[in-house]
Amino acid sequence: MRHHNANRKFGRKKNQRVALLRSLAYSLALKGKIKTTEAKAKELRPYMEKLVTLGKKKTLASRRFIEGRVGVKVAKKIVEELSPTYKERAGGYTRITKMISRTSDASPMAVIEFV
Repeated sequence: MRHHNANRKFGRKKNQRVALLRSLAYSLALKGKIKTTEAKAKELRPYMEKLVTLGKKKTLASRRFIEGRVGVKVAKKIVEELSPTYKERAGGYTRITKMISRTSDASPMAVIEFV
């Protein structure tokens, strides 16, 4: 039984899933908007929002935590550029917009972007 196992596995092992989320978060933070599958976007949303919320603290510990998750380059952008823009906002920093399905395998696509 899969009680309390809400995370998607994407047909990957744990280290591959972690790498996938990190690379998606990296791209989203740098570009501000990415196109991916709907399931990956839904899994990325809470991951990214927690990083932005941590960046609002601007402490050394929170900065190092973010660096450990997505790298130094993106951590700098999150702490210095993204988090201050959402200073007054209590959450909901990203938006997922559904798109038409991909033609090759008919998987539902979505765009995830910062609000």
